[in-house]
Amino acid sequence: MRSMVEGHSRFTRRLRPTVPLHHPSGGPPPRAGEDRLVSTPKRNFHRPGLPEKEGANTTPNSATARPMRPDSPSPLVPFLVACAGIATFSAMDVLMKGLSINLGAYNAVLWRTGAGTLVSGALYLSLGPAWPDRATMRIHAVRSFFVACMAVTFFWALARLPIAEAIALAFVAPLMALYMAAVFLGETIGRRSVVASLLGLVGVIVIVAGKLSASDYSPDALWAVGAVFLSATFYAYNLILARRQAKMAEPLEIAFYQNLFVTLILALGAPWFLAVPAGEWASHILGAAMLATVSLLLLSWAYARAETQILATTEYTGFLWAMLFGWLFFAEAVTWPTIAGAVLIVTACLIVARKAPKEDPVEPAAA
Repeated sequence: MRSMVEGHSRFTRRLRPTVPLHHPSGGPPPRAGEDRLVSTPKRNFHRPGLPEKEGANTTPNSATARPMRPDSPSPLVPFLVACAGIATFSAMDVLMKGLSINLGAYNAVLWRTGAGTLVSGALYLSLGPAWPDRATMRIHAVRSFFVACMAVTFFWALARLPIAEAIALAFVAPLMALYMAAVFLGETIGRRSVVASLLGLVGVIVIVAGKLSASDYSPDALWAVGAVFLSATFYAYNLILARRQAKMAEPLEIAFYQNLFVTLILALGAPWFLAVPAGEWASHILGAAMLATVSLLLLSWAYARAETQILATTEYTGFLWAMLFGWLFFAEAVTWPTIAGAVLIVTACLIVARKAPKEDPVEPAAA
């Protein structure tokens, strides 16, 4: 998950629903007779310094803005690369769960992104890159803020929930994004989207009911479920910028600046929350940083070269990895309510995905 990261922007192009994690919004106007929850006219939002269109070659306020990268002729390679990115990120979740249990979520994320800054920075700066233009740097910074919030809340929950449950609940992010698009972008929500949202809600209820009925139910479980939903909210909000960032910057640049900005943002809380981990955790922190960096590189490369509607289903392979890794490393049994709820949520997201446009959609992202 977590995929993992990250911002809100208002664009003149209306964002339409696509699915994720690491997922998205809105939709074309409904056909005649289709219900509308939101019927406000399309509003002309534009953040200074950003391109008017997804396919624009330059930003209007910057003579040095970078061209948008074209998609790959064949989606097969990006699809396989995205699958590898999800698998790598799922492996990182294993290390981060252990770190969050022993160090706390704040310190686990702070030290991981700090190490990630060194790892990705060594690779990125060795290439002698040019300084990003103002619009690109703004995207890096804003998106990183939401990544920081998303990561801390998710890993706090992960320390208290089985990995598979946390991942399954996080799949509600694309459904949340639908309603965010209606509120912030004036999007129209049609009958299909409403049905999908209700189906996803049923899936969540099934998972939570299964958790509450378990004999080993912990009082922290409901708080952890709430933290996953909060993380998913940050994640859904972040998705508006994700694909645009991948189109405007190289994967190594994204990895470096995301790690750097998240570290700086979290460091603001260091006087109150910082704890220096014992040396025995150094290899776990470095390993998590390397896995997160590799995952972000793979996902950024893939989403810059293929549409989200093609790659979105790779996100759901994360649930399979979560079941496997949770069982192998934490002896976490996967319950039938978790599986049933995950199926309902994924089905809901796929219903929304069927409406995905052939234009540039939004990229899912890792935490």
